[in-house]
Amino acid sequence: MNIADIATTEFIEVDAGTRMGKVRSQFENGNPKGIIVTNDGDYEGVISEREVLQSHVEDDAKVSALTKPSRSTPSPKVDRQEDVRETARVLVESNAKVAPVFEHGDLWGVISNDDILEAVLDNLDALTVEDIYTDDPVTLREDDGIGKAINLLREHGISRLPILNENGYLSGVVTTHDIADFVIREDDTTTTGDRVGDSQRMLDVPVYDIMNSPVQTTTLEATAKEAAEAMLEDDYAGLMVTPADDDRVVIGVITKTDILRALTFTEEEHMDVQITNISMLDTITRESIVQSIEDVSDKYADMQVMHAHVRFHEHNEKLRGTPLVQAQIRLRTNKGQVAGTGEGYGAENAFRVALDKLERNVLELKGVTSDEEYRGQLLRKLNEI
Repeated sequence: MNIADIATTEFIEVDAGTRMGKVRSQFENGNPKGIIVTNDGDYEGVISEREVLQSHVEDDAKVSALTKPSRSTPSPKVDRQEDVRETARVLVESNAKVAPVFEHGDLWGVISNDDILEAVLDNLDALTVEDIYTDDPVTLREDDGIGKAINLLREHGISRLPILNENGYLSGVVTTHDIADFVIREDDTTTTGDRVGDSQRMLDVPVYDIMNSPVQTTTLEATAKEAAEAMLEDDYAGLMVTPADDDRVVIGVITKTDILRALTFTEEEHMDVQITNISMLDTITRESIVQSIEDVSDKYADMQVMHAHVRFHEHNEKLRGTPLVQAQIRLRTNKGQVAGTGEGYGAENAFRVALDKLERNVLELKGVTSDEEYRGQLLRKLNEI
């Protein structure tokens, strides 16, 4: 299936000279998945709600401040005849919700993750939520401040946070859109003289004041189709995952991105590996990342890896011009999910640290042992002999 009949010519377009304040209001009023930026009619880029939220660009600045190569992640470009699975892959790997669609080199329209999910719903019955959800969710307490929420969203590259009450039960959820909406409202109700110290006060507001409640949930047993339908119907980007017998306990999160990632699963000889923020790769290649993860997988005869997800996140800190990067590797296996996280200057260093951590965590999985030929090497690496 290609995207010729899925993509749409209906999208919001702004000129690169538009004020950021106007763009922020576009997200508030229309909640678009993304906005196409043009410069004198020529395509320049796409900006998402997350980029607007995380930027420190003033309202009077131009949109072009966010689409400069030094400030933004290049948005994927897809051809109108592209395969739907490949389109899903580039959206996931670019951490994008929308991509421009070109025909014969000209901007034709856009395609979003919702467009793809609606087109493939009938193919999602074979997967359950348990097959594709993310466990061990990052959570907040009701009295935690909005500033802490923003930091966690940035640090983990996620779009939503489950909120727990004083008893540790799920009581709400806060998303990037909730925070953006709150910040825009507060900016609109203050005057220039009021702004001194106003930002700090906003960061201290408890997430309880802006969270959504009650929370839309799903269970491990539900199909991916049922989860996708619920998200599309209510315009949610994700659902909290709870046990079937207690919807107060959050055990994970499933998002539209998780389902899109599942669309890229194949039965080819090589492992399915998805990389988020692939544009951050420096001295390491996609091929070497895949090979490294396959090498780890090959060491464990009892563990079958169905899918791997590698995510890179850039911090503000730099050393001689090289940014501090966080890498997270998450494997979905027949023994459950296992992950490794590491930091280093540059994507390659961060990935190597995360890979070592992943190996350590693999050994903690029940029923997993290394093949004999690797055992001595592995034990030496882990300083256990």
